[in-house]
Amino acid sequence: MSIQPVPAFEPPYVMAVFSNVRTTDDSGYPETLARMNEIVRENPGFLGYEFARTPGGLGITVAYFRDHESLTVWREDLEHQAAMKQGRTDWYDSYTLHVATVERSHGFARNG
Repeated sequence: MSIQPVPAFEPPYVMAVFSNVRTTDDSGYPETLARMNEIVRENPGFLGYEFARTPGGLGITVAYFRDHESLTVWREDLEHQAAMKQGRTDWYDSYTLHVATVERSHGFARNG
């Protein structure tokens, strides 16, 4: 299986960029992350996400949604809100969230 970026989508669409630094507390995090992945995929406006973590510990997740309404559904999900609260309590030293409307999008993939 090759690693590929999320494909370019037809604009406009919305992206949420969640940059974070984690604590050393991992208790319950993997299970909660798996559940959040399940929930967000049930959102018809969810397009996909990308994630990376630097060796120094900065994590960046970029999630893509068809529109602001789809992102609002995700933000207001009760299980997601509980996870966000636990993240502030246990899992994150700091984080920043940026939300933007994408106006232009294109991609490239080498064949073969």
